[in-house]
Amino acid sequence: MSTQIAADEVFLGFTRALRVAGVGVTQDRAQAFLTATALVGADSPSATYAAGRATLCAGPEDLLRFDQIFEAWFGSPGGLPQTRSIPYATTVPTVLPETAGTGEGAGSDGEPVRARASDAEVLRHRDVAGLGPAEKAYLDALIGRLRLHPPRRRTARQEAWRRGRVDAGRTLRASLRRMGEPADIRWRRRGVKPRRVVLLVDVSGSMSPYADALLRVAHRVASTAPVKGRADVYTLGTRLTCVSRALRQRDVDRALVAAGDTVPDWSGGTRLGETLKAFLDTSRGVARGAVVVIFSDGWERGDAALLGEQVGRLSRLAHRVVWVNPHRGKDGYEPLQRGVMAVLPHVDDFLAGHSLATYEELMEVISDA
Repeated sequence: MSTQIAADEVFLGFTRALRVAGVGVTQDRAQAFLTATALVGADSPSATYAAGRATLCAGPEDLLRFDQIFEAWFGSPGGLPQTRSIPYATTVPTVLPETAGTGEGAGSDGEPVRARASDAEVLRHRDVAGLGPAEKAYLDALIGRLRLHPPRRRTARQEAWRRGRVDAGRTLRASLRRMGEPADIRWRRRGVKPRRVVLLVDVSGSMSPYADALLRVAHRVASTAPVKGRADVYTLGTRLTCVSRALRQRDVDRALVAAGDTVPDWSGGTRLGETLKAFLDTSRGVARGAVVVIFSDGWERGDAALLGEQVGRLSRLAHRVVWVNPHRGKDGYEPLQRGVMAVLPHVDDFLAGHSLATYEELMEVISDA
């Protein structure tokens, strides 16, 4: 078992190196690669090479880069990774249109001033679905830096505080310890504790361009929850699947592979109404008083009226319902889908979810709930 775990660590590191080098390795391809190497045997370099080319390369343009990274990663004796550098995909400096090729902002020699904006700032507003492999790898690193300040709620239990209501019991006991002499007045207030956050991620075919990024956001929430069990993640498609345990792993790539093993309906159809009903029928206690975030574009192939009914039922249970639609932030978008129109009267926030900037906004909305 330990040998297989060590091999999986090496293979996951190899998939990360490929992603950084510009090969579009998604979590389902990484999962397929691990499955293939387990079948053909991790101790055979030629079998590992063939399994990698078959599962990790999307087209002929990936084969040359795959060969370079494979040689750099597995070229040392024993099949261990080498320490020499791995070629990274290069990016072109950003040139502002208003200064390129014009006299405005030109230097004394007449050459236009080329301004390079911060890569992170430019990428913050880019649509996730249109990113190349190298940009996607950079975005994954930026998502890994997102921070969530968990929302809090009042509890019935009282706790000592600097002000508030007089704590007669503690004040009296302090006075008795001083033989009845007056003591400082003690104060109390209602305690606070982290509020539960529940994330429901649509993994149907229409959401596949955004599913990887959204699951990385869900991993940030689930893995950084201050109390175990204060964040739960489910996937929605043709059925409901809980992936909370998989996404609590510290390593994001390993967590996504484990989630991919758990989800049986990846990139399938959409029956949001039925899956939300299943969630409320089986896990209503999880949603009670929680901040519930639903990631979906609202393309409902089932009964839209059932979807609206279940979201209304959810809104009466939850503290706050947030709907995140990747198409919400695009130019010309109007909520005309039957599913979206059915749920809008029952949600507290309707947010975009197509870029890093929108994920940062989501974190703020959850924290302020």
